Amino acid sequence: MTTPAGDRAGAGSAAEEPRLLTAFPATLETADGERRILEHVALLTLDRPAFRNAIDYALVLELADALERLDTDEGCRCIVITGAGGRAFAAGADVRELAAETRDTLTDEDGFAAWDRVPRVRTPTIAAVRGWALGGGCELAMMCDMIVAGDDARFGQPEIRLGIIPGLGGTQRLVRAVGKAKAMELVLTGRILDAAEAEACGLVTRVVPAAEVLGSALELAETIAGMSPVAVRAAKDAVDSAFELSLAQGLHRERRLFTDLFGTEDQQEGMAAFLERREPRWQGR
Repeated sequence: MTTPAGDRAGAGSAAEEPRLLTAFPATLETADGERRILEHVALLTLDRPAFRNAIDYALVLELADALERLDTDEGCRCIVITGAGGRAFAAGADVRELAAETRDTLTDEDGFAAWDRVPRVRTPTIAAVRGWALGGGCELAMMCDMIVAGDDARFGQPEIRLGIIPGLGGTQRLVRAVGKAKAMELVLTGRILDAAEAEACGLVTRVVPAAEVLGSALELAETIAGMSPVAVRAAKDAVDSAFELSLAQGLHRERRLFTDLFGTEDQQEGMAAFLERREPRWQGR
């Protein structure tokens, strides 16, 4: 939830207004310098580069609001989240803000409420990570459905160095991503993973050269956005249920979702297009 002790990346200014940049539709700049509009893809950028995009309550509230707006927009089929500046995705929570909290204020003010809204969106999300993704930044990346990491990316949960533990799902999602033994080591020591190790232990989807991170994430989002919207949401629902349900319950949910898709126009169109050897024209219903 925080940056390492002594790291000024987590120390934001009280006078500074956190910002979130929203681009919908997103624009992909190709290797030959051309710019292509991605009609069904949105890009959200955490824009506090002077503080390595450290996240405070105001910024996460902006993020949650933006995600929910996009989630209700039928034109948005995939969302990429990244950090401005190239030095960090998000180096953690804003330590100056967090240091003023007490057990009572954390409980009474429910500072976690906005964070809890982030992983609830039904639209697929991709974290495009360059540089530091520590504490709350790592937790935010893990809230996304996929992580495209640059070879300069660094992941970790260093809260133990501040006398606390991850509080935004780090202990739970990290175990599910890398297993108990590796998660226990990272949480208890605060050790930082480089991109290669993060990929090897299953934390990230893919690792690409740092300069290609955003483009690779947007291309992945474009591919997903080119699929049937109703099938994509059903697939995300089914995969997510594997972390919440028993195997028998998960199989039952998968079967129900599979069966329900046979009542959609997209299922009829997809199979007709296959048989007619043409590209499908998805309607999202």
